Amino acid sequence: MSRSDKGTPSEGGLTVEVTDVVKGFDGNDERAIDGVSVRVEAGEFVTIAGPSGSGKSTLLHLIAALEAPTSGSIVVGGRDLAKGRHLDAYRRTKVGVVFQRHNLLPHLSAAQNVEIAMLGTHHSTASRLRRASEVVSIVGLDRLAEAKPSTMSGGERQRVAIARALVNEPPLLLADEPSSSFDPESTAMVLDLFRSLRDQRGVTLLLVSHNPVVIDAADRLVRMTGGKIVG
Repeated sequence: MSRSDKGTPSEGGLTVEVTDVVKGFDGNDERAIDGVSVRVEAGEFVTIAGPSGSGKSTLLHLIAALEAPTSGSIVVGGRDLAKGRHLDAYRRTKVGVVFQRHNLLPHLSAAQNVEIAMLGTHHSTASRLRRASEVVSIVGLDRLAEAKPSTMSGGERQRVAIARALVNEPPLLLADEPSSSFDPESTAMVLDLFRSLRDQRGVTLLLVSHNPVVIDAADRLVRMTGGKIVG
């Protein structure tokens, strides 16, 4: 499903090339990912859809270098992740991940949860705080910058997770069901943000979603079933 008429992205994103990737479970022959090959161009906005257990989230984790494939190769921006060198720096500066379960630290405020993603960068404490506040504002949560996750709605926590993924300005954004806790207004706001990242900075977007609004906003739809790409 191609929608190349939705705008030509600028330079800046990373090309993702997954080739013959298998991800097996320890101790049995079952495969979460079974011979997947897919290429996402720099600056492209791609949505992955499929039933629960089809391997969508596992594929995102592999591209984020949070897990390693059993076999096959994953090359992001010309970098072979199997080489395994400096993957911490890759995860910190090249890829932003929005997890389905938010993964916020409950004892930290919204701004602190965003700022923590900048630890290990060259930014000073003051510049980290400024940048975190800026991104919290971008996702529309100024009034909740000092609030703890337990006081927020599911949609607000999801927006904090999106801010955390964006704070280091990664050229690749991976998001697992980013609109699952959103009302239509919040979904539209976040999609506008994603499209502006793609159009203005050329960020590559790879989202897992069942939401038809998100699917329609993407340039292309990839369908998965049983650990395989089926369309």
